[in-house]
Amino acid sequence: MVQITTSGQVMNRAMRRAGMHAGAAVMALAMPAVAAAADAAETAAQDGAAQNEPVRVERVQNPADIVVTAQKRTELLAEIPQSISVVGEDTLERQQARSFSDYAELVPSLSITQSNPGETRVILRGINTGSVGSTVAIYVDDTPFGSSSSLGNAAVLAGDFDTFDLQRVEVLRGPQGTLYGSNSLGGVIRFVTNRPALGEYEMRAQAGVEFVDGGGTGWSGNALVNVPVGDTIAIRASGFYRRQAGFVDIIGRDFEKEADEADIYGGRISALFQPSDALSLRLTAIAQNIRAGSPSSYEADPVTKQPITTDPFTGEALSGLSRVEFFPDDNDVDYRLYNGTLDFDLGFATLTSVTSYGTLEQDQTTDNTIGFGPTVTFVYQALGGRTDTIGAILAAPLEQEKFTQEVRLSSQDSEVFEWQVGGYYTDEKVELHQELIPFVQDTGELFDPTLLGFADLLTLDLNSDYEEIAGFANAELHITPRWEVGGGIRYSHNEQNVVQIEQGAFQPLQGLPSPNITDGESSENVFTWSASTRYELGDLSSVYARVAKGYRPGGPNVIPPGAGPDFPVQYDADTLISYEIGLRGETADRSFAFDGAVYYLDWNDILIFGAFDSAIGPVGANDNGGGARVYGAEVSATLRPTAGLQLAINGAYNDAKLTDDTPPVTGGLDGDELPYTPKLSTTLSLDYEWALGGDALAFVGGDVQLISDQSAAFDPAYRATFGRRLDLDGYEKVDLRAGVDFGAFSVTAYARNLTNSLGLSNVGEFGTRPGTLVSASPIRPRTIGLSLAAGF
Repeated sequence: MVQITTSGQVMNRAMRRAGMHAGAAVMALAMPAVAAAADAAETAAQDGAAQNEPVRVERVQNPADIVVTAQKRTELLAEIPQSISVVGEDTLERQQARSFSDYAELVPSLSITQSNPGETRVILRGINTGSVGSTVAIYVDDTPFGSSSSLGNAAVLAGDFDTFDLQRVEVLRGPQGTLYGSNSLGGVIRFVTNRPALGEYEMRAQAGVEFVDGGGTGWSGNALVNVPVGDTIAIRASGFYRRQAGFVDIIGRDFEKEADEADIYGGRISALFQPSDALSLRLTAIAQNIRAGSPSSYEADPVTKQPITTDPFTGEALSGLSRVEFFPDDNDVDYRLYNGTLDFDLGFATLTSVTSYGTLEQDQTTDNTIGFGPTVTFVYQALGGRTDTIGAILAAPLEQEKFTQEVRLSSQDSEVFEWQVGGYYTDEKVELHQELIPFVQDTGELFDPTLLGFADLLTLDLNSDYEEIAGFANAELHITPRWEVGGGIRYSHNEQNVVQIEQGAFQPLQGLPSPNITDGESSENVFTWSASTRYELGDLSSVYARVAKGYRPGGPNVIPPGAGPDFPVQYDADTLISYEIGLRGETADRSFAFDGAVYYLDWNDILIFGAFDSAIGPVGANDNGGGARVYGAEVSATLRPTAGLQLAINGAYNDAKLTDDTPPVTGGLDGDELPYTPKLSTTLSLDYEWALGGDALAFVGGDVQLISDQSAAFDPAYRATFGRRLDLDGYEKVDLRAGVDFGAFSVTAYARNLTNSLGLSNVGEFGTRPGTLVSASPIRPRTIGLSLAAGF
């Protein structure tokens, strides 16, 4: 069962408001008071267990029950005038959902592109052009994680935190520029962790195994402990380890492992000091390591996207999914996050201070023989008199560190007027090093450039600093017991600088000094705002409207030697304004719940990334690229026709298109669909549970996900070759689950992608694979798993 977490303050406020409306007429979606609903559900569960009868499934929570902190204060979801989805702890547990790819289908308008753990692009409501700056902000509790700058590859390095011992995942759709600031154009994803529990001992452990069709065997283990230290202190610690099985074979030398095998492990420790109801201090440390091999992508036909069946070099027959590699790829990503949160009740308001320091480190090695091999071979044969065929790998370590401080003052809950004011500061540094390293293709032996008199073949260092200060305020006025209006503002100022150093043998060959040093800087001010209104149609059903603005920071580019007149010196912040109307409600008997919204998004000065010409060849840079718009609708509905049986649907329609041509280096044309945004996406869920006697509860369930066709990234080379954009075919995916929960012990079996659908989540750039092939990243093949859990 879902654990409904409520605070007494929020519950009391909901009860008071419900009491005010007791004499009002109830419409078709009117709902009973929260307290009555919660009591009725608890009584039904107790009666059902006592009589060995089915009890109600509560895995998909109702807006009337869910408590969230999305607006940086504790509130009922039903009272928030914007589109929010919550994936609770129980749902994550039963579906063994450990990463974005496991639970994205449960959230309308949420999609991801991922070919390797630790490298994930998160997209909400289609806000994506394939640039390097993130459009979805990632938070752990109240702490932002990941680079705010577009110079730190934040778009593809979204923090994909393991979900073990999370209380919930909150997904805020639409721009959140007022409370969350930069990079929240599409929305925000918040990982809400479980707080240490005062006065309670808790221990829990899990172990699981899974088998991937056409691949290897994976396994997992995790554990947690909560220990009170006296009456005012508690410590909670958890750890996890996952072996993610691979399913893609290597074409080429034997690298002695699956191409895409990964180990993911880490832990979290949190201490809570609460000497009184008015004061609490929580300290938290999180560590997560990802050790991945090659991307989970295969060589595909550029038109059909089907996997190749013969080796492109030898003509030998292939079975399964295969990719070409001359040197093994590696991708190691480490998350570290340290946070201190202080809450102090001043009587008239609560003072909150959130201090954090986080790091993200990536150590990536990529086989670039197809792109650079011929050039490197020519240089080494010409200068070194060698006859070997030389390959090239690109080593690209990245280090990001980020300090943030937020202080805010929030009024007490009120039936008339509530307010919040605060200030925010962040200072982040990103160091990106890229080095082209030669190796002998026949043996895989790294080749030392100093043998030819060079310290390096080619290296690039890109070091950037980002500093931001912001102030924000928001308020909510209850004009009548049923009608409220609210709004907020935020002023942000950021300054950035970047230095690029290029050196190596390729520099003198191009007539350039080594090292070649270039730099750039920028400064900008951004004002964002939101306004909303909400009206209660019945006791706990409501309609709302919201308009809001979000932004993503601009920044500087480094100007390479011989840059053309069109090379962008810097790029401006892109902004998005959202217009949204929504409806939430539930029938009096809790047999039907509905949450839906329609919206229009107006996106201006969209950030794009392209390769611009210069004296040293194509150089990647950020630029602004006109506008885009999205017409969309989302719906989540739950039906409980009988005790223990629950049917749920969540779906989205997003018509997302450019309204201008992007710069030619990107290749987007007016009217093009935005990348990786299916027009239609739907997930249908069916769950049934029943009591077996005593504390035992059995459950079965399944999901069917339907995804329509979608366009891949803007790709000028593909369009020039085939006269159109590359697209991805729609697909369906079926998941099943079943298990028994004995209270202190549970067992769960599951099957993901039961029909072994070859749905694609990403396709690589044309011209980067052998011949005319493209790299295609599929969803995971059929995976059968079993998990055991125990605790007290």
